[in-house]
Amino acid sequence: MLWLQHHWYRFTPLHLILFPISLVFRALVAIRRAMYQNGILTSERLLLPVIVVGNINVGGTGKTPLTLALAQQFIERGWQPIIVSRGFGRTIPEPQQVTLLSTPIQVGDEPLMMAQRNLCPVWVGANRVATVRAALHIYPECDVVLCDDGLQHYRLQRDVEIAVIDDALGYGNGLMLPAGPLREPVSRLQTVDAVVVNGDKIAEGQYAMHLSGDMFNNLIDPHKTVSADYFLTQNIHAVAGIGNPQRYFQHLGALGIPFTPHAFPDHHPYSATDLVFADCDAILLTEKDAVKCTAFADARYWVLRVDAQVDPALMDHILSKIKPHGHQTA
Repeated sequence: MLWLQHHWYRFTPLHLILFPISLVFRALVAIRRAMYQNGILTSERLLLPVIVVGNINVGGTGKTPLTLALAQQFIERGWQPIIVSRGFGRTIPEPQQVTLLSTPIQVGDEPLMMAQRNLCPVWVGANRVATVRAALHIYPECDVVLCDDGLQHYRLQRDVEIAVIDDALGYGNGLMLPAGPLREPVSRLQTVDAVVVNGDKIAEGQYAMHLSGDMFNNLIDPHKTVSADYFLTQNIHAVAGIGNPQRYFQHLGALGIPFTPHAFPDHHPYSATDLVFADCDAILLTEKDAVKCTAFADARYWVLRVDAQVDPALMDHILSKIKPHGHQTA
């Protein structure tokens, strides 16, 4: 996949082959969406409101931090949210709750990371309709569903669609897979309820989001917390296996930490041998990567927690969309 990503942010001779395939993919995506819109493929609506946080790009844009931020804001307003995710790479196909005893192999790295925040129930499953219903059987008090990813999962009808854009990556070369990084054309953004931009390049009508965080927790001793100053005189190695590793590295740089960067593919399944570095006093990880390193971590492993700071107008907009539902259960 990495060799293909090289061609997603430029135009190369390989596009003579990739572009025709991209046109076929674009046509198939359009046909599939039209089939759901016209009832040829069936979708299902729940009695409680559903908010989908997704993107039109392959890879990470900041969906998971935004989902967590929205869950926190719903809780502060008296709602009882539940988070549903596909659970990328999970090995158990049936709907299941993500607990602190779950493993990344069982449920996926991002759902486990979200469950560790202990905000609300987190469930995973390929069929999001079945997953929500299984979750509500255990948690009937929940009154709003937050789908982490799933913009293209049309089987579950939604009340609010939120598309997240990483302003550093944008839309790549603007082409759809496999010639570019897009799952759907940029025109799809005209049909969503909100576009949230992770970064500073905000267009009119969009909502701003920034990731913040300056404290590190020790992976094997989470109660031990330090600030960036702790690492200033050490030999530091920073690891990121996320959609945009450079954003993490830039965040560390802004904190004034000198480090050697190590980028891995998104959702990389780490082993101890991946993180053997010479002259290493500390290894700095993202939360998403940390859940896959717990089994072999030692005292040198530290985790930076980041939180999404979101334009307050986004929550007001969401509530205006779901207000007719009230606080119901399905």
